Amino acid sequence: MSSKLAAILLLLTSLLPAAAQKPNVVIIFVDDLGYGDLGCYGATDIRTPNLDRMAEAGMRFTDFHVAAAVCSASRAALLTGKYPLRTDITGVISANTRRALPLEETTLAERFKELGYATGIFGKWHLGNTPDVWPTRQGFDEWYGTIGSNDMGKGRPSLEQRRIGKAGVELVDQDHVASVNPDQSQLTRRYTEKAVDFIGRNKEKHFFLYVPHNMPHTPLFASERFLGKSKRGIYGDVVEELDWSAGEILKALKQHGIDRNTITLFSSDNGPWLIFGNHGGSAGPFSGGKKQTMEGGMRVPLIIHWPGHIERETTCNHFANAMDLTPTLMTMVGSKSPGAHDGRDITPWILKDRNAAVEERPFFHFWERDIQSVRLGDWKLRLAHTDTQAPNPASIGMDGARGEVMEVKRPQALFNLIMDPGETTDLSAKYPEKVDDLMKHAKAGRTSILQKKD
Repeated sequence: MSSKLAAILLLLTSLLPAAAQKPNVVIIFVDDLGYGDLGCYGATDIRTPNLDRMAEAGMRFTDFHVAAAVCSASRAALLTGKYPLRTDITGVISANTRRALPLEETTLAERFKELGYATGIFGKWHLGNTPDVWPTRQGFDEWYGTIGSNDMGKGRPSLEQRRIGKAGVELVDQDHVASVNPDQSQLTRRYTEKAVDFIGRNKEKHFFLYVPHNMPHTPLFASERFLGKSKRGIYGDVVEELDWSAGEILKALKQHGIDRNTITLFSSDNGPWLIFGNHGGSAGPFSGGKKQTMEGGMRVPLIIHWPGHIERETTCNHFANAMDLTPTLMTMVGSKSPGAHDGRDITPWILKDRNAAVEERPFFHFWERDIQSVRLGDWKLRLAHTDTQAPNPASIGMDGARGEVMEVKRPQALFNLIMDPGETTDLSAKYPEKVDDLMKHAKAGRTSILQKKD
Protein backbone atom coordinates (compact mmCIF):
# COMPACT_ATOMS: atom_id res chain seq x y z
CA MET A 1 0.00 0.00 0.00
CA SER A 2 1.40 3.42 -0.92
CA SER A 3 2.01 5.97 1.82
CA LYS A 4 -0.49 8.33 0.17
CA LEU A 5 -3.26 5.68 0.17
CA ALA A 6 -2.48 4.77 3.76
CA ALA A 7 -2.77 8.43 4.77
CA ILE A 8 -6.14 8.72 3.02
CA LEU A 9 -7.47 5.61 4.76
CA LEU A 10 -6.25 6.91 8.10
CA LEU A 11 -8.02 10.23 7.50
CA LEU A 12 -11.27 8.52 6.51
CA THR A 13 -11.13 6.35 9.62
CA SER A 14 -10.60 9.38 11.83
CA LEU A 15 -13.72 11.00 10.39
CA LEU A 16 -15.94 8.06 11.30
CA PRO A 17 -18.07 8.44 14.41
CA ALA A 18 -16.46 6.96 17.51
CA ALA A 19 -19.25 4.38 17.83
CA ALA A 20 -18.42 3.04 14.38
CA GLN A 21 -14.81 2.43 15.37
CA LYS A 22 -15.50 0.60 18.63
CA PRO A 23 -18.34 -1.89 19.02
CA ASN A 24 -20.88 -1.44 21.78
CA VAL A 25 -21.23 -4.33 24.22
CA VAL A 26 -24.47 -5.57 25.80
CA ILE A 27 -24.51 -8.37 28.40
CA ILE A 28 -27.90 -9.79 29.37
CA PHE A 29 -27.41 -11.92 32.47
CA VAL A 30 -30.41 -13.73 33.92
CA ASP A 31 -30.69 -15.41 37.32
CA ASP A 32 -30.93 -19.20 37.88
CA LEU A 33 -31.86 -20.11 34.29
CA GLY A 34 -31.16 -23.75 33.50
CA TYR A 35 -29.26 -25.03 30.46
CA GLY A 36 -32.45 -26.69 29.20
CA ASP A 37 -34.80 -23.71 29.53
CA LEU A 38 -34.47 -22.13 26.06
CA GLY A 39 -35.83 -23.42 22.78
CA CYS A 40 -32.40 -23.29 21.17
CA TYR A 41 -31.09 -25.48 24.01
CA GLY A 42 -33.84 -28.08 23.77
CA ALA A 43 -36.83 -26.70 25.68
CA THR A 44 -40.16 -27.67 24.10
CA ASP A 45 -42.52 -26.20 26.71
CA ILE A 46 -41.11 -22.65 26.91
CA ARG A 47 -41.29 -20.35 23.89
CA THR A 48 -38.14 -18.27 23.35
CA PRO A 49 -38.39 -17.05 19.74
CA ASN A 50 -36.20 -13.97 20.21
CA LEU A 51 -33.32 -15.82 21.81
CA ASP A 52 -33.70 -18.63 19.27
CA ARG A 53 -33.36 -16.06 16.47
CA MET A 54 -30.41 -14.49 18.27
CA ALA A 55 -28.72 -17.91 18.28
CA GLU A 56 -29.58 -18.47 14.62
CA ALA A 57 -28.01 -15.12 13.71
CA GLY A 58 -24.92 -15.69 15.83
CA MET A 59 -23.09 -18.27 17.93
CA ARG A 60 -24.43 -20.67 20.55
CA PHE A 61 -22.03 -22.25 23.07
CA THR A 62 -22.74 -25.77 24.33
CA ASP A 63 -19.96 -26.00 26.94
CA PHE A 64 -19.94 -22.60 28.64
CA HIS A 65 -19.43 -22.46 32.41
CA VAL A 66 -19.79 -19.79 35.04
CA ALA A 67 -17.09 -19.52 37.70
CA ALA A 68 -19.42 -20.37 40.59
CA ALA A 69 -22.81 -22.01 40.99
CA VAL A 70 -24.24 -19.19 43.08
CA CYS A 71 -25.24 -15.57 42.45
CA SER A 72 -22.71 -13.16 43.97
CA ALA A 73 -19.60 -15.24 43.30
CA SER A 74 -20.64 -15.81 39.69
CA ARG A 75 -21.24 -12.09 39.10
CA ALA A 76 -17.95 -11.10 40.70
CA ALA A 77 -16.13 -13.42 38.30
CA LEU A 78 -18.08 -12.15 35.28
CA LEU A 79 -17.27 -8.51 36.04
CA THR A 80 -13.62 -8.97 37.06
CA GLY A 81 -12.49 -11.96 35.00
CA LYS A 82 -11.09 -13.55 38.18
CA TYR A 83 -11.86 -16.61 40.24
CA PRO A 84 -14.26 -15.59 43.02
CA LEU A 85 -11.75 -16.47 45.72
CA ARG A 86 -9.38 -13.79 44.44
CA THR A 87 -12.01 -11.11 45.14
CA ASP A 88 -13.22 -12.70 48.41
CA ILE A 89 -16.72 -13.09 46.97
CA THR A 90 -17.03 -16.86 47.31
CA GLY A 91 -20.74 -17.30 47.98
CA VAL A 92 -23.90 -15.25 48.39
CA ILE A 93 -23.77 -11.74 49.83
CA SER A 94 -26.67 -11.85 52.25
CA ALA A 95 -28.87 -8.94 53.29
CA ASN A 96 -27.08 -8.52 56.62
CA THR A 97 -23.41 -8.35 55.68
CA ARG A 98 -20.98 -5.63 54.66
CA ARG A 99 -19.05 -8.05 52.45
CA ALA A 100 -18.70 -6.57 48.95
CA LEU A 101 -16.71 -6.58 45.74
CA PRO A 102 -13.56 -4.63 46.75
CA LEU A 103 -13.28 -1.20 45.16
CA GLU A 104 -9.67 -1.94 44.21
CA GLU A 105 -10.86 -4.65 41.81
CA THR A 106 -11.24 -3.50 38.21
CA THR A 107 -14.66 -4.26 36.76
CA LEU A 108 -15.61 -4.58 33.12
CA ALA A 109 -17.44 -1.27 33.49
CA GLU A 110 -14.22 0.42 34.60
CA ARG A 111 -12.30 -1.14 31.72
CA PHE A 112 -14.88 0.19 29.26
CA LYS A 113 -14.90 3.64 30.86
CA GLU A 114 -11.15 3.83 30.36
CA LEU A 115 -11.87 3.34 26.65
CA GLY A 116 -14.39 6.18 26.60
CA TYR A 117 -17.57 4.11 26.84
CA ALA A 118 -20.82 5.16 28.49
CA THR A 119 -21.74 2.48 31.04
CA GLY A 120 -25.10 1.44 32.45
CA ILE A 121 -26.53 -1.35 34.61
CA PHE A 122 -30.26 -2.01 34.80
CA GLY A 123 -31.01 -4.90 37.13
CA LYS A 124 -29.73 -6.79 40.15
CA TRP A 125 -26.32 -5.87 41.61
CA HIS A 126 -25.73 -8.38 44.47
CA LEU A 127 -22.10 -7.37 44.97
CA GLY A 128 -22.51 -5.14 48.00
CA ASN A 129 -25.34 -3.72 50.10
CA THR A 130 -24.12 -0.23 51.00
CA PRO A 131 -23.94 2.86 48.74
CA ASP A 132 -20.15 3.08 48.94
CA VAL A 133 -19.83 -0.17 46.91
CA TRP A 134 -22.81 0.17 44.57
CA PRO A 135 -22.39 0.15 40.77
CA THR A 136 -21.87 3.92 40.49
CA ARG A 137 -18.71 3.44 42.56
CA GLN A 138 -17.61 0.50 40.42
CA GLY A 139 -17.47 2.03 36.94
CA PHE A 140 -21.13 2.40 35.99
CA ASP A 141 -22.51 5.82 35.04
CA GLU A 142 -26.11 4.74 35.60
CA TRP A 143 -27.91 2.17 37.75
CA TYR A 144 -31.51 1.18 38.29
CA GLY A 145 -32.18 -2.12 40.02
CA THR A 146 -32.23 -4.14 43.20
CA ILE A 147 -29.40 -4.34 45.69
CA GLY A 148 -29.58 -8.13 45.90
CA SER A 149 -31.78 -11.05 44.94
CA ASN A 150 -35.53 -10.70 44.89
CA ASP A 151 -35.91 -12.71 48.12
CA MET A 152 -33.62 -10.42 50.12
CA GLY A 153 -33.94 -7.08 51.86
CA LYS A 154 -35.95 -5.92 54.83
CA GLY A 155 -36.60 -9.24 56.54
CA ARG A 156 -37.63 -12.65 55.27
CA PRO A 157 -41.19 -12.65 53.88
CA SER A 158 -43.66 -15.49 54.28
CA LEU A 159 -44.67 -17.60 51.30
CA GLU A 160 -47.99 -15.75 51.11
CA GLN A 161 -46.23 -12.37 51.13
CA ARG A 162 -44.00 -13.56 48.31
CA ARG A 163 -47.00 -14.58 46.25
CA ILE A 164 -48.32 -11.01 46.33
CA GLY A 165 -44.96 -9.49 45.53
CA LYS A 166 -43.73 -8.58 49.01
CA ALA A 167 -40.27 -10.07 48.89
CA GLY A 168 -38.29 -7.55 50.92
CA VAL A 169 -36.64 -6.03 47.86
CA GLU A 170 -35.04 -2.58 47.86
CA LEU A 171 -35.09 -0.92 44.44
CA VAL A 172 -32.36 1.65 43.84
CA ASP A 173 -32.37 4.51 41.33
CA GLN A 174 -28.79 5.66 40.76
CA ASP A 175 -27.63 6.15 44.37
CA HIS A 176 -30.73 6.12 46.56
CA VAL A 177 -33.41 3.61 47.52
CA ALA A 178 -36.42 4.53 45.39
CA SER A 179 -38.79 1.98 46.90
CA VAL A 180 -39.00 -1.05 49.14
CA ASN A 181 -41.10 -4.03 48.06
CA PRO A 182 -41.84 -2.81 44.53
CA ASP A 183 -44.24 -4.73 42.34
CA GLN A 184 -41.92 -7.46 41.12
CA SER A 185 -44.20 -8.39 38.26
CA GLN A 186 -43.00 -5.14 36.65
CA LEU A 187 -39.25 -5.50 37.20
CA THR A 188 -38.42 -7.24 33.90
CA ARG A 189 -40.45 -4.62 31.99
CA ARG A 190 -38.85 -1.72 33.89
CA TYR A 191 -35.31 -2.94 33.31
CA THR A 192 -36.07 -3.43 29.63
CA GLU A 193 -37.46 0.07 29.23
CA LYS A 194 -34.44 1.53 31.02
CA ALA A 195 -32.07 -0.46 28.82
CA VAL A 196 -33.83 0.60 25.61
CA ASP A 197 -33.79 4.24 26.76
CA PHE A 198 -30.06 3.99 27.52
CA ILE A 199 -29.42 2.66 24.03
CA GLY A 200 -31.36 5.52 22.45
CA ARG A 201 -29.52 8.17 24.47
CA ASN A 202 -26.10 6.71 23.68
CA LYS A 203 -26.59 5.60 20.08
CA GLU A 204 -24.09 8.18 18.80
CA LYS A 205 -21.46 7.04 21.29
CA HIS A 206 -20.06 3.66 22.24
CA PHE A 207 -21.51 2.03 25.32
CA PHE A 208 -21.38 -0.93 27.67
CA LEU A 209 -24.82 -2.06 28.83
CA TYR A 210 -25.25 -4.70 31.56
CA VAL A 211 -28.77 -6.07 32.15
CA PRO A 212 -28.70 -8.54 35.09
CA HIS A 213 -32.33 -9.57 35.56
CA ASN A 214 -33.76 -10.74 38.89
CA MET A 215 -35.70 -13.53 37.22
CA PRO A 216 -36.12 -16.49 37.09
CA HIS A 217 -34.78 -16.56 40.66
CA THR A 218 -37.58 -17.36 43.08
CA PRO A 219 -40.02 -15.93 44.05
CA LEU A 220 -41.32 -15.79 40.49
CA PHE A 221 -43.31 -12.90 39.04
CA ALA A 222 -44.44 -12.20 35.50
CA SER A 223 -46.42 -9.25 34.17
CA GLU A 224 -50.06 -9.68 33.20
CA ARG A 225 -49.14 -9.90 29.51
CA PHE A 226 -47.17 -13.13 30.11
CA LEU A 227 -48.87 -14.60 33.14
CA GLY A 228 -50.49 -17.97 32.47
CA LYS A 229 -49.25 -18.17 28.88
CA SER A 230 -46.51 -20.82 29.13
CA LYS A 231 -46.86 -24.60 29.18
CA ARG A 232 -44.30 -24.66 32.04
CA GLY A 233 -46.43 -22.65 34.45
CA ILE A 234 -45.19 -19.50 36.17
CA TYR A 235 -41.54 -20.45 35.61
CA GLY A 236 -42.14 -20.62 31.87
CA ASP A 237 -44.11 -17.35 31.95
CA VAL A 238 -41.12 -15.63 33.54
CA VAL A 239 -38.64 -17.03 30.98
CA GLU A 240 -40.91 -16.05 28.09
CA GLU A 241 -40.96 -12.48 29.42
CA LEU A 242 -37.16 -12.51 29.63
CA ASP A 243 -37.13 -13.64 26.01
CA TRP A 244 -39.37 -10.68 25.15
CA SER A 245 -36.94 -8.39 26.98
CA ALA A 246 -33.97 -9.65 24.97
CA GLY A 247 -36.02 -9.15 21.82
CA GLU A 248 -36.79 -5.53 22.75
CA ILE A 249 -33.10 -4.79 23.31
CA LEU A 250 -32.12 -6.36 19.99
CA LYS A 251 -34.94 -4.48 18.26
CA ALA A 252 -33.75 -1.16 19.71
CA LEU A 253 -30.23 -1.78 18.46
CA LYS A 254 -31.55 -2.49 14.98
CA GLN A 255 -33.94 0.47 14.93
CA HIS A 256 -31.09 2.83 15.79
CA GLY A 257 -28.91 1.29 13.09
CA ILE A 258 -26.24 0.09 15.52
CA ASP A 259 -26.92 -3.64 15.68
CA ARG A 260 -24.01 -4.39 13.37
CA ASN A 261 -21.75 -2.40 15.67
CA THR A 262 -22.93 -4.08 18.88
CA ILE A 263 -21.78 -7.32 20.50
CA THR A 264 -24.69 -8.78 22.48
CA LEU A 265 -24.30 -11.68 24.90
CA PHE A 266 -26.97 -13.64 26.76
CA SER A 267 -26.23 -16.00 29.64
CA SER A 268 -27.18 -17.03 33.20
CA ASP A 269 -25.36 -16.69 36.51
CA ASN A 270 -25.72 -20.40 37.38
CA GLY A 271 -27.93 -23.41 36.80
CA PRO A 272 -31.50 -24.03 38.06
CA TRP A 273 -32.50 -23.99 41.73
CA LEU A 274 -33.79 -27.53 41.88
CA ILE A 275 -35.14 -27.47 45.43
CA PHE A 276 -38.02 -25.30 44.18
CA GLY A 277 -39.40 -28.01 41.91
CA ASN A 278 -41.74 -26.52 39.33
CA HIS A 279 -40.54 -23.02 40.28
CA GLY A 280 -36.99 -24.02 39.36
CA GLY A 281 -35.59 -24.65 35.90
CA SER A 282 -34.16 -27.56 33.98
CA ALA A 283 -30.48 -28.46 33.65
CA GLY A 284 -31.27 -30.41 30.49
CA PRO A 285 -29.05 -33.51 30.17
CA PHE A 286 -26.82 -32.56 33.12
CA SER A 287 -26.91 -33.58 36.76
CA GLY A 288 -27.12 -31.17 39.66
CA GLY A 289 -28.11 -27.52 39.79
CA LYS A 290 -27.53 -24.27 41.62
CA LYS A 291 -25.08 -24.46 44.54
CA GLN A 292 -23.56 -27.67 43.16
CA THR A 293 -20.38 -28.05 41.12
CA MET A 294 -21.86 -30.73 38.89
CA GLU A 295 -22.46 -29.73 35.28
CA GLY A 296 -26.05 -28.70 35.94
CA GLY A 297 -24.94 -26.03 38.38
CA MET A 298 -22.03 -24.65 36.35
CA ARG A 299 -22.90 -25.14 32.67
CA VAL A 300 -25.28 -22.50 31.29
CA PRO A 301 -26.41 -21.10 27.94
CA LEU A 302 -24.26 -18.52 26.16
CA ILE A 303 -25.39 -16.82 22.96
CA ILE A 304 -23.23 -14.21 21.24
CA HIS A 305 -24.67 -11.98 18.51
CA TRP A 306 -22.71 -9.57 16.31
CA PRO A 307 -24.22 -9.26 12.81
CA GLY A 308 -21.70 -9.06 10.02
CA HIS A 309 -18.89 -10.32 12.24
CA ILE A 310 -20.03 -13.66 13.67
CA GLU A 311 -21.06 -16.26 11.13
CA ARG A 312 -24.75 -17.14 11.28
CA GLU A 313 -26.01 -20.40 12.81
CA THR A 314 -22.71 -21.37 14.39
CA THR A 315 -22.20 -23.58 17.40
CA CYS A 316 -19.09 -23.60 19.57
CA ASN A 317 -18.58 -26.91 21.35
CA HIS A 318 -15.29 -25.94 23.00
CA PHE A 319 -15.10 -25.46 26.75
CA ALA A 320 -15.21 -21.80 27.76
CA ASN A 321 -16.01 -19.95 30.98
CA ALA A 322 -17.24 -16.57 32.15
CA MET A 323 -13.75 -15.35 33.06
CA ASP A 324 -12.76 -15.74 29.39
CA LEU A 325 -15.13 -12.89 28.53
CA THR A 326 -12.87 -10.20 30.00
CA PRO A 327 -9.85 -10.72 27.70
CA THR A 328 -12.14 -11.67 24.80
CA LEU A 329 -14.27 -8.53 24.94
CA MET A 330 -11.22 -6.35 25.45
CA THR A 331 -9.71 -7.84 22.29
CA MET A 332 -12.96 -7.33 20.36
CA VAL A 333 -13.13 -3.63 21.25
CA GLY A 334 -9.47 -3.04 20.51
CA SER A 335 -8.05 -2.67 24.02
CA LYS A 336 -4.34 -3.31 24.31
CA SER A 337 -4.47 -3.96 28.06
CA PRO A 338 -7.05 -6.41 29.44
CA GLY A 339 -5.47 -6.21 32.90
CA ALA A 340 -5.20 -9.03 35.44
CA HIS A 341 -7.62 -11.90 34.86
CA ASP A 342 -7.93 -15.69 34.94
CA GLY A 343 -9.50 -16.04 31.50
CA ARG A 344 -8.32 -16.86 28.00
CA ASP A 345 -8.92 -14.85 24.84
CA ILE A 346 -11.39 -16.97 22.83
CA THR A 347 -11.87 -14.41 20.07
CA PRO A 348 -10.50 -16.81 17.41
CA TRP A 349 -13.37 -19.25 18.04
CA ILE A 350 -15.94 -16.48 17.76
CA LEU A 351 -14.68 -14.43 14.84
CA LYS A 352 -12.25 -16.57 12.87
CA ASP A 353 -12.12 -20.32 13.15
CA ARG A 354 -14.12 -22.48 15.54
CA ASN A 355 -11.27 -24.99 15.42
CA ALA A 356 -8.52 -22.44 16.06
CA ALA A 357 -5.90 -23.22 18.68
CA VAL A 358 -6.70 -21.52 21.98
CA GLU A 359 -4.65 -22.05 25.11
CA GLU A 360 -5.92 -25.02 27.12
CA ARG A 361 -5.68 -24.64 30.85
CA PRO A 362 -7.33 -26.29 33.87
CA PHE A 363 -10.57 -24.85 35.20
CA PHE A 364 -11.42 -25.25 38.87
CA HIS A 365 -14.94 -25.74 40.19
CA PHE A 366 -15.14 -24.03 43.57
CA TRP A 367 -17.79 -24.20 46.25
CA GLU A 368 -17.01 -21.38 48.66
CA ARG A 369 -13.25 -21.83 49.33
CA ASP A 370 -13.06 -25.49 48.35
CA ILE A 371 -11.97 -26.87 44.97
CA GLN A 372 -14.45 -29.67 44.35
CA SER A 373 -13.41 -30.61 40.81
CA VAL A 374 -11.00 -29.73 38.02
CA ARG A 375 -11.71 -29.69 34.28
CA LEU A 376 -9.18 -29.95 31.47
CA GLY A 377 -10.28 -30.60 27.91
CA ASP A 378 -12.98 -33.28 27.83
CA TRP A 379 -12.04 -34.60 31.27
CA LYS A 380 -13.33 -33.69 34.72
CA LEU A 381 -11.95 -35.02 37.98
CA ARG A 382 -14.34 -34.75 40.87
CA LEU A 383 -12.44 -34.59 44.14
CA ALA A 384 -13.86 -36.35 47.16
CA HIS A 385 -16.06 -33.90 49.04
CA THR A 386 -19.31 -33.48 50.93
CA ASP A 387 -22.04 -31.91 48.81
CA THR A 388 -23.99 -29.87 51.36
CA GLN A 389 -26.51 -28.55 48.82
CA ALA A 390 -27.91 -31.73 47.28
CA PRO A 391 -31.71 -31.49 46.85
CA ASN A 392 -33.59 -33.93 49.06
CA PRO A 393 -35.83 -35.85 46.62
CA ALA A 394 -38.38 -36.44 49.36
CA SER A 395 -38.93 -32.73 49.95
CA ILE A 396 -38.70 -30.93 46.63
CA GLY A 397 -40.77 -27.77 46.93
CA MET A 398 -43.72 -27.00 44.68
CA ASP A 399 -45.58 -23.81 43.77
CA GLY A 400 -43.02 -21.54 45.42
CA ALA A 401 -42.33 -23.58 48.53
CA ARG A 402 -38.67 -24.21 49.27
CA GLY A 403 -37.50 -27.80 49.47
CA GLU A 404 -34.76 -29.14 51.67
CA VAL A 405 -31.14 -29.97 50.98
CA MET A 406 -29.14 -32.83 52.39
CA GLU A 407 -25.49 -33.78 52.68
CA VAL A 408 -24.17 -36.30 50.18
CA LYS A 409 -20.67 -37.79 50.28
CA ARG A 410 -19.29 -37.63 46.76
CA PRO A 411 -16.25 -39.88 46.20
CA GLN A 412 -13.43 -39.05 43.84
CA ALA A 413 -14.42 -39.86 40.26
CA LEU A 414 -13.21 -39.23 36.71
CA PHE A 415 -15.62 -38.37 33.92
CA ASN A 416 -15.29 -37.87 30.19
CA LEU A 417 -17.89 -35.18 29.56
CA ILE A 418 -18.13 -35.81 25.83
CA MET A 419 -19.13 -39.44 26.32
CA ASP A 420 -20.86 -38.92 29.65
CA PRO A 421 -22.24 -35.36 30.12
CA GLY A 422 -24.47 -36.55 32.96
CA GLU A 423 -21.43 -37.59 35.06
CA THR A 424 -22.70 -41.11 35.67
CA THR A 425 -19.68 -43.36 34.92
CA ASP A 426 -16.45 -43.20 36.90
CA LEU A 427 -13.46 -43.90 34.63
CA SER A 428 -10.76 -43.62 37.32
CA ALA A 429 -9.76 -47.28 37.17
CA LYS A 430 -9.52 -47.23 33.39
CA TYR A 431 -7.48 -44.01 33.13
CA PRO A 432 -5.30 -43.71 36.28
CA GLU A 433 -2.77 -41.53 34.45
CA LYS A 434 -5.52 -38.99 33.71
CA VAL A 435 -6.46 -38.97 37.40
CA ASP A 436 -2.84 -38.31 38.37
CA ASP A 437 -2.51 -35.49 35.85
CA LEU A 438 -5.69 -33.73 36.96
CA MET A 439 -4.84 -34.21 40.62
CA LYS A 440 -1.53 -32.40 40.02
CA HIS A 441 -3.45 -29.51 38.47
CA ALA A 442 -5.84 -29.45 41.44
CA LYS A 443 -2.96 -29.24 43.90
CA ALA A 444 -1.32 -26.47 41.88
CA GLY A 445 -4.63 -24.62 41.74
CA ARG A 446 -5.01 -24.80 45.49
CA THR A 447 -1.54 -23.33 45.91
CA SER A 448 -1.96 -20.47 43.45
CA ILE A 449 -5.62 -19.51 43.79
CA LEU A 450 -6.12 -20.18 47.48
CA GLN A 451 -3.18 -17.87 48.13
CA LYS A 452 -4.94 -15.38 45.86
CA LYS A 453 -1.91 -14.59 43.72
CA ASP A 454 -2.73 -12.57 40.59
